[in-house]
Amino acid sequence: MTAYLIRRLAQLVPVLLVVSMVLFALLRLLPGDPTAAILGQDASAADRAALRADLGLDAPVWKQYFDWITGAFTGNLGRSWLTGEDVASVIADRLPATVELGIIALVLTIVVGLPAGILAAVRNRTKTDAAMTTASVFALSTPHFYLATLLILVFGLWLRVLPASGYVPFTDDPLGNLQHMVLPAITVGATIIAVVLRQTRGSLLAALGEDYVRTARATGLATRRVVTVYALRNAVVPVVTVTALQIGALMSATVVTETIFTLPGMGTLVVNSIFSRDLPVVQGSVLVVVVFVLLVNLVADLLYAWLDPRITY
Repeated sequence: MTAYLIRRLAQLVPVLLVVSMVLFALLRLLPGDPTAAILGQDASAADRAALRADLGLDAPVWKQYFDWITGAFTGNLGRSWLTGEDVASVIADRLPATVELGIIALVLTIVVGLPAGILAAVRNRTKTDAAMTTASVFALSTPHFYLATLLILVFGLWLRVLPASGYVPFTDDPLGNLQHMVLPAITVGATIIAVVLRQTRGSLLAALGEDYVRTARATGLATRRVVTVYALRNAVVPVVTVTALQIGALMSATVVTETIFTLPGMGTLVVNSIFSRDLPVVQGSVLVVVVFVLLVNLVADLLYAWLDPRITY
């Protein structure tokens, strides 16, 4: 296991290098001059040239990338072009809101999606199964911005039971924090819940048709024990894979969701930085998200051996 873990961690380095190259190139291909976005359109050519020299934009692109990536691997993500703040500090201030949003969405996925998938599989071809399938299709086909608007309209404006926008730190007001995070978490988690529901249903239906399940039933074991102990243990491995893959979709969904609900997280940070052409903040934020997604997939791979003893590394 240790050798496998070391090998997988080593494999992350070339992946991060490739992602960083693509990210750096795409941001440099954006139209417009960053100095004009920072100083304004009325700035003189001399002022723009001085700012380009101060930001290092007059150096060759390969040198700009080399300086940035070498600093990134030592924890130095550079400084914001707009405020001069350390990018790592800016990300650290915004990261808690996004992490909290992701954790709540994953908890909802486990609490809602997994049991719903199990129920749909156990009651296959019944009204319950049809209702679960219909709900999952609706969640998968509904864009995040539309679902967010609908939730704000119903729960924030009509019923007035939950805040429509804003954010309260958990340390200041735990209850107020959770109230502000419910609607964004539902918006982000709806798609993942639907995916987990459908994957759990399909995997469990396949497991319930295996010979070992028929044998367990023939011995007189209760249906609940057959489903939870025998069938679900094998059916949950593909569910873990799908859930880990959905983490990337979850992070992309936070960009839209945080903007709509005005949450001070990574999503709004990236959007605002793109509009203001603060490229070091965009680069650092995306790189942190990529590292997080890669580590989540690594954890998912390690969970396979725990869930299924037949899997070894």
